[in-house]
Amino acid sequence: MTSPAWFDDVLAILRTPPTPAHDDVPPLPDDVSDGVPPLFESFVVDRGELTLHVSPDHLADVLSILRDHPDLRFDLSLGVSGVHYPDQEGRELHAVYHLRSITHEARSIRVEVAVALADPHIPSTVAIYPTHDWHERETFDLLGIIFDDHPSLARILMPDDWVGHPLRKDYPLGGIGVQFSSGSVPPRDHRRGEGK
Repeated sequence: MTSPAWFDDVLAILRTPPTPAHDDVPPLPDDVSDGVPPLFESFVVDRGELTLHVSPDHLADVLSILRDHPDLRFDLSLGVSGVHYPDQEGRELHAVYHLRSITHEARSIRVEVAVALADPHIPSTVAIYPTHDWHERETFDLLGIIFDDHPSLARILMPDDWVGHPLRKDYPLGGIGVQFSSGSVPPRDHRRGEGK
C-alpha cells in the first residue's frame, strides 16, 4: 500500500523551521535552517496511517502547526489516549493524540509523546484543542501522566482517594469482591446449559 502524498507534505512542513512569531526576529538563514532538526523524533506509516513521535518539548509547536497550517488544518481532535509500555525503559508512558482534518478530506494523523514512568510530565494542550480538557484528565486518572498547566487536572473516573492508575500494566489485578444479595452463580461448567 502506498502512502498518500499528503504524508510527505506533513513531514516537509514539520522539518522546516517555524516562521518567527514577531516581525523583529529575522528568519534563520538557509544554511543554518538546513541543520535544524525537525520537530518530530520519528514517524511510522503502518496500515496506511501516519504516526508522528514527538518529544514533550515540541508537542505544543507540532499540534499548533498541524491545526493552523493552511495545507494541513487538522482542526478536529478526537481525543487523547494513553498506553503503558513497561519494557520501554525511560519511555514507559505514551500519550497519543488522534487528529482529523475536516477541511482536507477527513485526513487522520496520530501524534505520540513518550515519557518516563519516573517523570511522567507532558505539557497540557487544552489551549490548542479545548476538548483535551477531559481527555487529559482521563489519561491522568487511568495512567498517571501529569499534564502540566492543565486548568483542572484531577481524577475524573476513579474516586479522589483511589491509589494507583488502573490502566498501567503493573496495576494489580483481582478487583474488588462483590457481595450478591440474592441468587447464586452456578459453577462455570453449568452455565448456559454446559455440563448437562
